[in-house]
Amino acid sequence: MPFTGKATYSAGTDLPEVVQDVSDVIGLVSPFETPLLDHLGDAPRAAGSVVHEWMEDELLANSDTVNQTTFTPNATDATTVTVTNGSRFRAGDQVRPGTSREVMLVLSISGNNLTVVRRYGGTPLSALSNGLRLVILGNAALEGDDRPDARQTIRVRRRNFTQIFTAGVEVSGSMLATRLHGVADELDYQMQQRMRELLRDLENCVINGVAPATNPQGAAGVRRTMAGIIPQITTNQCTPGANGIPAGGGAGTDLNEAVLNAALRQVWENSGSRVDTIVCSGAMKRRINAFLTASRTSGPEQTRFRDVVSEYESDFGRARIIMSRWAPGDTVLLLDSTRIDVLPLSGRSFHYKPLATTGDRESGQVIGEYTLEFRNEAAHGLIRGLT
Repeated sequence: MPFTGKATYSAGTDLPEVVQDVSDVIGLVSPFETPLLDHLGDAPRAAGSVVHEWMEDELLANSDTVNQTTFTPNATDATTVTVTNGSRFRAGDQVRPGTSREVMLVLSISGNNLTVVRRYGGTPLSALSNGLRLVILGNAALEGDDRPDARQTIRVRRRNFTQIFTAGVEVSGSMLATRLHGVADELDYQMQQRMRELLRDLENCVINGVAPATNPQGAAGVRRTMAGIIPQITTNQCTPGANGIPAGGGAGTDLNEAVLNAALRQVWENSGSRVDTIVCSGAMKRRINAFLTASRTSGPEQTRFRDVVSEYESDFGRARIIMSRWAPGDTVLLLDSTRIDVLPLSGRSFHYKPLATTGDRESGQVIGEYTLEFRNEAAHGLIRGLT
């Protein structure tokens, strides 16, 4: 017998008689995660000025390079060698050219010209060439001699600038008084959304931000921006196929273990630091995961396949791998996280600042001011130009 009573399908167009059933869960699909900021954590202190400065120092250099295109009588038995920085040497230094077995003894220095004894101690002779690295093994002092001239390094003051991140929030009085699906307080909801956006932008600027070339402190019509990580790395810029970094093989300049290890070695050779953090894009993270492809096996009883590398350990240290959406697709960052801090200006970490009411609405702004303290840029590195 057919049903003849009242049914939902006879409740009229768009079901005006039926109470709407709307879930209180609001779905958010836009990416806003900040993996690098989460990894670095909160800074132990705040910046005290819009110009944030810190001090850096280094030891006296124990290497230099040959700066000579022609040798007299020839590159093999020349006893006068021109170097780039003669002040790094002292009489009595034992010097090794490149990776050869020969050791030279420095007799005297005149400007950038060294007078040396070749094949010192019976070591085999090697050829010299322009640009060849000379490593100072150590100095041999004369017994009873006067003290050598004092030498010291000059501490360097580095700086960065704070950048203001802000977003406006405004909600009408009627909107605040209205019952809403999934939101108890529209003003609070808008504050949370803007906060997510600004944190996302902060991580992006920490990685990629650029400070202005002129008037970096800003002015009434000049915005103040902080320098990010990538623009500050100058010493260890590694490009596959150049500066001792393998070409990468495969299609173009692919990231592989040889490339990554060569870059880690370059950072290790140029600093007393060990990289503990690798930051890369999703594509480069997949390349790192593929390091294990050739050696990965699975038995017939296994029903789960794992294809992820969370840490990379080499002779040059153990590094956690951070995948960030904001890392350039052709770049991998090699960082010592103990030398990186993201500092708020004192009293200016992200917060909501209500503004005066000027009508039937509540308005304010989410605001924060931050800078990046990136110590000893030679302790970090980057690989760029990857496919």
